Amino acid sequence: MNMLRFAVVVILLAGTAVLLRARDRAESLPPHQAVQEFPKEIGAWLGEDVPLQPEVKQILGDGDFLVRFYRSPGQPYVDFFLAYFPTQRTGSTIHSPQNCLPGSGWIPTDLKRIELLGSEKAVVNRYVIAKGLDRQLVLYWYQSNGRIVASEYWAKFFLVADSVRRNRSDGALVRIVTPVARDENIESAEQRALDFARQALPHLDRFVPR
Repeated sequence: MNMLRFAVVVILLAGTAVLLRARDRAESLPPHQAVQEFPKEIGAWLGEDVPLQPEVKQILGDGDFLVRFYRSPGQPYVDFFLAYFPTQRTGSTIHSPQNCLPGSGWIPTDLKRIELLGSEKAVVNRYVIAKGLDRQLVLYWYQSNGRIVASEYWAKFFLVADSVRRNRSDGALVRIVTPVARDENIESAEQRALDFARQALPHLDRFVPR
């Protein structure tokens, strides 16, 4: 395990050096739509935009961000967050939700990875967070170049590889949160989040280019 961690650190350090050397080259970025144009209607879900707080925007850095609450009759809401960074060479990089949410008072209580089946197979992060008696179910993953990745380390590895091979450092974080009602079990909330994610997934390529 220590050797594996050492290898990861070496790869990331080497990748950082590569990225620094590549900064002088203009990046190649395919056309894409602004995330604000993401569909407000996803199946039976209707979305309402939520303003991003200035202090949060400052932490996130330069990128294209969407916070939207989707609601469907008879169901708890789904909080959809899409953060797209056209470049990660200038210091603005993707932040893991595992670092951000605990800072808001939410404590992770259960973390695992599950398979998301849509137009393609993908493994995503799923965890439960709690604040007092309240619980929420979270799904999130990293997406770039048509690739969906759960691991933050693999996301950084592909960032380096794509910067060298394709002259691109763009990427996105997709996060879906839904509350676990007091009379609801975790499995029900997980299924709701998965159903929404599977319906949203086919739309993402327009906003996170392959």
